[in-house]
Amino acid sequence: MRILIALIACLTTCLQAAPPNIVFIIADDLGWADVSFHGGNAPTPHLDQLAAEGIELTHHYVAPVCTPTRAGLMTGRYWSRFGITSPQSERGLPIETVTLPKALKQIGYQTCLTGKWHLGSKPEWGPNHYGFDHAYGSLGGGVGPYNHRYKEGPYTHTWHRNGELIEEQGHVTDLITSEAIEWIKARKKDTPFFLYLPYTAIHLPLKEPQPWLDQVPAAIQGDVARHYAASIMHLDDSIGRLLTTLDQAHLRQNTLIIFTSDNGGSTAENNDPKYPADDYPTGKLTASNHPLRGQKGQLYEGGIRVPTLLSWPAELKPGKIDTPAHITDWMPTLTAIAGWAPPKDKTLKWDGRNLLPVLTRKIQPGPRPLYWAAPGFRARALRFGDHKLIVSGQNPTFTTELFNLKDDPSETQDLAPTQPEKVKTLRALLDKITRTDRDALPPKDP
Repeated sequence: MRILIALIACLTTCLQAAPPNIVFIIADDLGWADVSFHGGNAPTPHLDQLAAEGIELTHHYVAPVCTPTRAGLMTGRYWSRFGITSPQSERGLPIETVTLPKALKQIGYQTCLTGKWHLGSKPEWGPNHYGFDHAYGSLGGGVGPYNHRYKEGPYTHTWHRNGELIEEQGHVTDLITSEAIEWIKARKKDTPFFLYLPYTAIHLPLKEPQPWLDQVPAAIQGDVARHYAASIMHLDDSIGRLLTTLDQAHLRQNTLIIFTSDNGGSTAENNDPKYPADDYPTGKLTASNHPLRGQKGQLYEGGIRVPTLLSWPAELKPGKIDTPAHITDWMPTLTAIAGWAPPKDKTLKWDGRNLLPVLTRKIQPGPRPLYWAAPGFRARALRFGDHKLIVSGQNPTFTTELFNLKDDPSETQDLAPTQPEKVKTLRALLDKITRTDRDALPPKDP
């Protein structure tokens, strides 16, 4: 352990001389096989290039739905600590929470969010109160691409700039990208920045511009399927625009870029009646999580294991890394890279760990427990080493499943009936972690 601590300190010290810019991109509901570098049928040339020239984390995990993933990223802590397990419009985090952007601001970073916040849908619960200098996009969840409306109800008007609700024209993917590019161009040139880009693509309801539909491969048939592919291609092009901006500003070499998804792909009905009508294509979304089992909302791999890429040309060598990583790892990792020192009293209660030794291939750490709570706490899961335990239901009735992900990555064979001792061991680890659930609930707002 002393050697590991010393190594991390050495790596961090070496990087402090020129802290990198950080760009964190999250797609919305992007499935494992929706990208062409995983066999998807929609072309994603910019992401393919990022995969070829950067690092792919082949076992990167997030929550099974959106708001919990965002809570894990912002805090380095399991979303269950905040009582968050489902998409929600209420305040997600206590106002005093030390978030990733708050920490980076303390050491001089400029901070910006353009896209979907979904950790509190009132302006007073928005990203400007949690460490972002500039914030733009949806305070709530996924929105209609052109009317920028969330679900019918008190939070349907959600499009904002710095907490002021606004009306704008244009497709949501273009607006999010353009705001980010303009912010990069207008930033202070002498200080590093953290740019958070949580897109709404490819969340329903989908409705893509005709020029993008015209570029969808002819082999992709069906109205929703073509809008789905167009949305992926549109997102990929936006990432290309962002990379070009960084290149033109001579920022690319010392900018750490992370790309991931907030959960696995969905096959829900695109024309969801909970959203204000806007002539949306009718039919189920065509996400592919192949060969992984399950989808958004589930604790099988297809719901929580997502395409994830990193690029930092100045420091990280390209290749694939199979070490399991978790969305809660990014706050410890990024703050260490930037040079922020966490309080010594351990009040942050991080559940994630610093991935820098893994990313630089300086060390291959031993296994550690990774934990998930599903919507409504209806199920929980734990991965330790190659094994994954899923416990569904409520006391006194539980359904227990056990899988060996190394031998059976598609989770086809339940080992629980034949390996009761392994179930017992993992269940004890799971029960220990679940005791931290709801230990940081935000106060009830009036």
